[in-house]
Amino acid sequence: MHSLEEKLNLLKENAQDRKVKIMIIGLGSVGNYLLDYLMSGGDEGIEIYAAGRSGEKMESDVNIVRVASLIRRQNRTGVHIIDNVDLNDVDSIAEALNAAKPDIIVNSSRAYSGLKYGSISWKNVRAYGIWAPLAIKYIKNIMEAYEQVQSDAIVINTSYSDAVIPWLRSAGKAYPDFGSGNINHLIPRIKFAVAGQFGIEDYWNIDVVYAVSHFHDVVISKEGHTENVSQLIHISYGGKTLEPDMDKVFAACMIPMPVDAKRNMMNASSNYEIIQAILAAVRDGKKTRLHCPGVFGEIGGYPVVIDGTGSKVSAYIDESYFSLESMREKNRESIYLDGIENVSDGVLTYTDELVEKAGKAFGVSLMKQVRFDEIEKAARFLITEVIEKNI
Repeated sequence: MHSLEEKLNLLKENAQDRKVKIMIIGLGSVGNYLLDYLMSGGDEGIEIYAAGRSGEKMESDVNIVRVASLIRRQNRTGVHIIDNVDLNDVDSIAEALNAAKPDIIVNSSRAYSGLKYGSISWKNVRAYGIWAPLAIKYIKNIMEAYEQVQSDAIVINTSYSDAVIPWLRSAGKAYPDFGSGNINHLIPRIKFAVAGQFGIEDYWNIDVVYAVSHFHDVVISKEGHTENVSQLIHISYGGKTLEPDMDKVFAACMIPMPVDAKRNMMNASSNYEIIQAILAAVRDGKKTRLHCPGVFGEIGGYPVVIDGTGSKVSAYIDESYFSLESMREKNRESIYLDGIENVSDGVLTYTDELVEKAGKAFGVSLMKQVRFDEIEKAARFLITEVIEKNI
C-alpha cells in the first residue's frame, strides 16, 4: 500500500488529463447526501461510481439526484452504477474496484442499516466504542479487496474511524487514509458559539484547531460539557488568538439536532469537505486544514493539512499549536471514555467500565478483547444480543 502522499501525487499526475473517478460504496442516507452534494458542485472534471447490492434502488436514487440537480442547472457530472456488490464477499468488492478503477473511494456502508447505534448505547452505557466491531465489518473487506486489486485510490471511511482505522493499521492491514465526521461535526458548533461571544458576523472565518475523539463530539454536542476533561483547542480570528469562556462555548454547542437519517447530512458534508480538499490540492495547488478521525492510522481525531502549494502534494497532522504526542495522549484520554482502552497488534480492548456497564444495561458479557480474526463473531453478537433485543 502506497503512502497517502504518494497517492495524492499520483492523482495529481492523473488529474491533468482525465476526470477524477470517485466511488461511493453504499448508497444509503450518507451516500445519497454525498451524491447530491457532489452533483450540485457542477464539476465536469469528476465522474461518480455508485456501488452497492441493489441496482434497482441505486438507479432510483441516482435518477432523482440527477434530475433535481439539473433542475437547479448544477448537474455536469456523470454517474455510473455498479450493482450486485456484496460487501461480505471480498471478491465481489474487488470486481467492482476493477470495473471502476477509482481515484477516491468513500465507504458509506453500514453493517446494520437504518439505525443510529448511539440511540441504543448513549442512554445505556454512555459510550459508542461498543460498536467498533460493527463499524469495521465492511471496511476491512473493502481494504482487503483494495489490496487484492493493488488499488492506489485515496480511501475515506465514514464509520467510527477513531478506532477502526488504527485497528486495521495495527493488524498490518491496508487502512483508509481519512475518516470523516465525529470531530468534524463539532467544529462548526464551536465557531457559532465563539461568534456569539465575540459578536463576529463572519463566523466562517473563525479558525479552530482541535484534537479530540468521538466521545467528546457526542458529550459536548448532546450535553454541552466536557465531562471535566481539559481540551486541546486553539481558536483565532483574523490572525489573533481568541480566549473565549470555553465552558460557555461548549454549553452553547448543545443545539437541537434531528436523530433520524437527516443527521447524516453532517457525515456526508465531512466526506464532501475531504474530497474538495483533495481536489483543490491536486488540481489547483491549494492548501486546506481539515479535522479527521483516524487519519494516518492514529487513534482519535486530529487537525490534518493537505498542501498542494509546492511541486509535490503533502499531507500531515498539523502540529502548529500542539505536539503530536500531546494530541495522542488527549485522544487516548477521550476515547477511553468511549469504552476503548487500547487498539494495538490487531486487538481492540474494551475498558472494564464498558464491559461492566454493558452487562448491567443489556445483560450480556462483552469480550474484553476482540482480536482481528474475531471481528465477524463480535459483530454478529452485537447485532443479535444487543441491537435486535433493544430496538
